[in-house]
Formats: sequence, structure tokens, C-alpha cells
Amino acid sequence: MKIVFMGTPDFSVGALEAVINAGHEVTAVVTQPDKAKGRSGKAQCSPVKECALKHGIPVFQPVKIKTPEAIEELKKYEADIYIVAAFGQILSKQILEMPKLGCVNIHASLLPKYRGASPINQCIIDGEQETGITIMQMDTGIDTGDILTQKKVTIERKETADSLFVKLAQAGAELIVETLPMLERGEITPVKQDESCASHAKIMEKSLGKIDWTKDAVSIERLVRGLNSWPSAYTSWNGKTVKIWECEALSEHETCTQDPGTITAVAKDSFDVSCGKGILRVQELQLEGKKRMDTKSFLLGNPWKTGTRLGEYTNI
Repeated sequence: MKIVFMGTPDFSVGALEAVINAGHEVTAVVTQPDKAKGRSGKAQCSPVKECALKHGIPVFQPVKIKTPEAIEELKKYEADIYIVAAFGQILSKQILEMPKLGCVNIHASLLPKYRGASPINQCIIDGEQETGITIMQMDTGIDTGDILTQKKVTIERKETADSLFVKLAQAGAELIVETLPMLERGEITPVKQDESCASHAKIMEKSLGKIDWTKDAVSIERLVRGLNSWPSAYTSWNGKTVKIWECEALSEHETCTQDPGTITAVAKDSFDVSCGKGILRVQELQLEGKKRMDTKSFLLGNPWKTGTRLGEYTNI
């Protein structure tokens, strides 16, 4: 098949490589414009662009894909189908109807659950035990198109957004390659999404990571794992931000007499914090201006004691 591939981040690269390795002809890759990175402000291309250039595939980087100029450029590339994987722009109805087989999207959830921008983070925060990949026939809505194929992925007990990202990227690469020949032969019957089961995963903002110690320990642990490694979960201590990278809810039902956010016990390689319900054991963290480190290393330079308060408090 002749394919125009639209994608931008690391999540999309595995699918692009898989499509190429399966013998399909990728006539063009469409990705976001290069962006300035770091203090130097030097422009850096997307992971998908790097992959395309490696394979000698033409790259198109429109600021806005819906403009007449961008659409005319797209028409120059032959394609039976457009594959979209975390491209980062919304396609117009005109674009959706351009290729013979339309446009399909590789979405990182089992639609109709977790439509939107951050399904990987949100399913961990919500405590789901499984998620997956959906290959969807795109329409003008946000992740509302008919389901073509799906693949389930188990969410492990200590899963983070980063580790689940890797698993889903691999699952997406495998599923799109399985789906394309079936789609070409007309062997797939599209399934309408059940709107009554739909949910939305909003964009992850830094403010979401602020830990509310009055919540239960299980919920806080999920937040830490779901925001690892971006935007990250954090608290404060003496006016400084403290990022929590690894932790464990000891008991959701344990009653604690200490105020939420109070360190109740300190060991060699961890410390325990009281929550609205239960205790959270912290095993890896990062103090503002310092490197990420395990709690044992952290405590050598910061001898926190029982009674230390985290959050919007003043330690004396």
C-alpha cells in the first residue's frame, strides 16, 4: 500500500518503522515543525522526522495542516491511506476524505474509554488494570470514529506512564501492520463507538502533579506513577519543590493519627508519609536544584526526621 504517515513523538516511530519493514511504500511523512530546544534555542526535529530522513522519505512540516497551501502540498503525495499516530494537529474533513481508504488513527486506549490527549497517564491515575491500542477510522470528531481493530495491554502493579508508553508504542506498531492488509482486502467491519461508555483524558498540566496529602495513599501512588516522567508529581518542603519519583501505598485502610503530609517514620532507604487515608512510603525523590536519587542517598544529605512536614507547611 502507498501510505502518508502523520506523527511526531517517539510513540509514533515504532509504527512508522513497522510499516516500512512490512514492505509498504511511505510516500511522505507529515510531522510538526522543528522546535527550539534548550538554552541554545537550536531547532530540533521530531523523532518521526529523524526516522523519515534515515529512510530517505520526503518530510512535510506544515504549521497548520488545514490551510489550502498545506492541502495542495498533501495532494502531491500518492496514498491509499493516511496513518495518523500522535501527529498533534486536527485534520479537516477534506483531508480525511482524500485517500481511497481514508485516514486511520493509532490511539493509545481501548476506545471509547480515554479519548483525548493523555490516555496513557490517565488510565494509570484512575487505577485501570488494562488498556490497549485502537486502530480507528478517523472522522471529524476527537477520537470518535469507528473502531477497526483493538489490542489489549495489561497494566502492571508498578507500571509508570513511561513504561506503559513503551508497551503501547510496540502494541500499536504490531497492530497497524496486522490491520492494513485486512483493511485493504475489505475484511474489517467497522464498529461504532458506544457513546455511553466514552470518557476523556485531558491534557496533562504541571499543576495536576501537586500532591494533596489529604487524599488516600493509593490515589497518590497512582498519581506519582501516572505522571512519571512528565509532568511529575511533587510536593514542597521549606519553600522548595520536591518531586516524588517512586513510592508505595502501604495500606489504604490504615488509620494514622498524624496530620496529612507528616513524615511518620524514617528508615535507611525510605520514609513514610501520612495521608488522608493510609501511609505512603517514598523510595525515590528529587529536591529542587538537585539530581533525582534514591531515598537512601537523599537522606545522607538531608537528615529528615519523624515529624517533618511536607506540603503547604513551615518546618521548624
